[in-house]
Amino acid sequence: MLELLTAEEMGRAEQLAIEGGTPSLTLMENSGRAVAEEVVRRYPRGSKVVVLCGPGNNGGDGFVAARFLRERGYQVRLALLGRTEDLTRDAKEMARRWDESIEPMSVQCINGAQIIIDAIYGAGLRDNIEGVPAQMIAEVTERALPVVAVDVPTGVDATRGDIKGMAFKAVATVTFFRRKTGHVMLPARLYCGDVRAVDIGIPASVLADIAPRNYINDPDLWLRYFPRLKIDGHKYDRGHAAVVSGPMESTGAARLAARAALRVGAGLVSVATSKAAFYINAAQLTAIMVAAYDNPSVLGETLNSRRVNAVLAGPGAGISQDTRDLVASALGMDAAVVIDAEGLTSFEENPEELFAQIRGRSSPVVLTPHEGEFKRLFPQIDPAGSKLDRALAAADLSQAVVILKGPDTAIVTPDGLAAVSENGVPWLATAGSGDILSGIVAGLLAQDMPAFDAAAAAVWTHNEVAHAFGPGMISEDMPELLPGILQRLDKRGKLFQGV
Repeated sequence: MLELLTAEEMGRAEQLAIEGGTPSLTLMENSGRAVAEEVVRRYPRGSKVVVLCGPGNNGGDGFVAARFLRERGYQVRLALLGRTEDLTRDAKEMARRWDESIEPMSVQCINGAQIIIDAIYGAGLRDNIEGVPAQMIAEVTERALPVVAVDVPTGVDATRGDIKGMAFKAVATVTFFRRKTGHVMLPARLYCGDVRAVDIGIPASVLADIAPRNYINDPDLWLRYFPRLKIDGHKYDRGHAAVVSGPMESTGAARLAARAALRVGAGLVSVATSKAAFYINAAQLTAIMVAAYDNPSVLGETLNSRRVNAVLAGPGAGISQDTRDLVASALGMDAAVVIDAEGLTSFEENPEELFAQIRGRSSPVVLTPHEGEFKRLFPQIDPAGSKLDRALAAADLSQAVVILKGPDTAIVTPDGLAAVSENGVPWLATAGSGDILSGIVAGLLAQDMPAFDAAAAAVWTHNEVAHAFGPGMISEDMPELLPGILQRLDKRGKLFQGV
């Protein structure tokens, strides 16, 4: 289940299921049962559970969970925010089926509790948390009680992935049908604990009507487009990637990226270098070729003569007019272009200069900013917006595929398609790691992988390399681990035909 839904899309999914003949009470019954089953799976029978119910359908799910847990032998207390007569229709019916006492929600109701079920507010939350819910969050947090959340922890924005002032920090979250974007975006992901999306009776066919545009970045999303090797193939079938080197005092970034491009399968890889840096690069490269250019304006001619079909510009390049000219030369080619690092920040004073060169190209462009580079290149985009919204706005503005890097890297297209990675690890934050990522993107583009899929595959592969090595990894380690990740992908997608 790769789709990520917004709160609005989830509401539409429920409505379509109801219109298709599934009673809304059945959906609620199934939701509450799934929450109860999560508690049973984690905690022993007889445990003292307090269910905190809000006034909406999320609270109705809580009533159901309380009933099922009581039947399974748990000691259950139920507290309600507000009055039963103010509950939504379905929640009111589930409150009727709960034939024990309903306490008013207060910090006293959690005395003696061993487990909290948070069914106060779900995906529809809009306002900051305050009043009694805020008191409950503070007290539960202070007592370090384990929380199982219904749909999303109270205080989490299910669509944006931010926190509405404060939120429960759950050990587990049970969501319904599909995960929401807020489950995988930071900071909300840190509050959700283990997230399980359960079947509550909504048919998968409703997705055709909803047409979601957000996905988890997983090989099932892009593996069908991954380059495949044939027994009768040769290196010229697999493209020629070029990485533009920085000046002689900062050539290492380009070599790191070039090695990654070669390891991920590009048939030929060259480092394009000024004559001043030529011997430094040539002395440290073997399988990777070195292409010298006279000045930035003729870079395109040099690379076109070598039949290069993917170019990476920016790593180690320095912030200068020369870098802007090198990027312009690359964008003047028919090749796919990846722009990273100083290739982006060199346009800080006039980002439109870069975007104007990108718009209207027939070949794709991929931009790979981290948050600092993003702010410099897209100052007009509200920094308070969600990461996904900001990335989508940047892709629309630049007309490029954008990889907004971080522990929850977002990969987006100008037409609104998005993938979010959840397999990042903290030791990826090391010098040169971003150069490896951009090199992988260029290597996949050289093999004619579509730009969005190449970007998503590169991010996933980059993260898996870090998982494979573990803490202590440095960027030089990363290209040598790519073959193992490719072998894993081969087992899933039969990439190497006839081998």
